[in-house]
Amino acid sequence: MLYLVKMEVNLPYDMPASQADEIKAREKAYSQNLQREGKWQQLHRIVGEYANYSMFDVDSHDELHTILSNLPLFPYMKMQVTALAHHPSSIR
Repeated sequence: MLYLVKMEVNLPYDMPASQADEIKAREKAYSQNLQREGKWQQLHRIVGEYANYSMFDVDSHDELHTILSNLPLFPYMKMQVTALAHHPSSIR
């Protein structure tokens, strides 16, 4: 099942830099592992924002929910999830 997920990150302005750096390092490792597994297929930064669009290919809604809720930055994110279906005009 394919999903497009928009993630907007809003870290507290008073969060110590060392804490933010540690969370971001865990987030990077977690996301890169999912990319290697093929679950997190694409990751694109949104220019001018602390946000991204990501494409996930997972087996179920529940699997996506588990992946997203385990993101280290999850408590500081606003997400918009869109389920995708194959388009009949697509050549892929």
